[in-house]
Amino acid sequence: MDKKLIDESKKYLMNTYNRAPIVLRKGRGMKVWDSTGKEYIDFVGGVAVNCLGHCHPKVVIAIQKQAQRLIHVSNLYHIEPQIRLAKLLIDNSFADKVFFCNSGAEAIEGAIKLARKYSKDPVAGNKYEIIAALGSFHGRTLAALSATGQEKFQKGFEPLMPGFKHVPFNDVDALKNAISANTCAVLLEPIQGEGGVRFPSEDYLKQVRQICDENKLLLVLDEIQTGMGRTGKLFAYEHYGIQPDIMTLAKGLGGGVAIGAVLAKENVAAAFQPGTHASTFGGNPLACAAGVVTMETLLEDGFMFDHCRRIGKYFKDSLERLKKDFPSYIADIRGLGLLIGMEMTRAGGPIVDTCMGRGLLINCTSGNVLRFTPPLIVNEKEIDHLIDTLEDIFARQ
Repeated sequence: MDKKLIDESKKYLMNTYNRAPIVLRKGRGMKVWDSTGKEYIDFVGGVAVNCLGHCHPKVVIAIQKQAQRLIHVSNLYHIEPQIRLAKLLIDNSFADKVFFCNSGAEAIEGAIKLARKYSKDPVAGNKYEIIAALGSFHGRTLAALSATGQEKFQKGFEPLMPGFKHVPFNDVDALKNAISANTCAVLLEPIQGEGGVRFPSEDYLKQVRQICDENKLLLVLDEIQTGMGRTGKLFAYEHYGIQPDIMTLAKGLGGGVAIGAVLAKENVAAAFQPGTHASTFGGNPLACAAGVVTMETLLEDGFMFDHCRRIGKYFKDSLERLKKDFPSYIADIRGLGLLIGMEMTRAGGPIVDTCMGRGLLINCTSGNVLRFTPPLIVNEKEIDHLIDTLEDIFARQ
């Protein structure tokens, strides 16, 4: 069955992913099962999407109930779940307004358009240039790709969209020097996920905020991967004592259902008026119903964030102990909450494959960084099993 399905997948789907040779059929909590019935513990979590785990009962029921009422009517009308989700986001963030879309890349596109539209205001001037960071990843649509600071994703798609400059992450002087009369915004991930789980140095983001204020630039934070509790707070910017002017969300926002969002302060959001930006499916009733129950569950008594911080520390400490036992294999451990990277001294792909054979799904980014983004419900026993497996794999090499 597996081989037939995989052969058909290769025959009918565009070859845009190096898919693992398994067909996943169902999921529950931290676990997924393939078409042969083999069980896996999932430390990928749909790349930080399944924040409540697979098929969380509240998400499933919310989708079922909404599907029986209303599935789609377009944004030509007011939609109750969309209003409820927007209010939840605004009540728990810096923002005053929300625009809903379908994905992270689409959210970045919206943020770029909003920053440029705001900066073409007669009062603000006619600025369009956006400074982003080397090593960043903002998506694969053309503007998001142009904003991304990694050539490997851009190769073959030139010419890229003009109006982007890239500077080293964590280099304040480089950022200052890159500002021109045309600059309208700085776009950063507070923590670079796809770039290898790389963290800002102390006070970097505060200095960036100050530079933006002094130069009348918008600060756009890409929290597509770091948002929705992944770092132990609802949004990563809360760790650094700053607020952005614009923020993008996706991944965990819908608890597994595709949805993205652009959040902005009132004065910035006012640059969008009817006709300036839109998304046919963005913020549809099903996705927003899933988003509402996901946010309510995350916010419930703060339990999920407390758990994320505690279990994230347990996870990171466990990896640090592994590093002490295998210093020639592990170069660095970086993490906050349940966004953790383990930089290897060798390629990570073979380790990912071996773990999969042993019933553990993990991910590798930047060639040698094992990235762990499990559902926020992961427990000590599951982490211990992963650590024991990695220890055995390293010991056998």
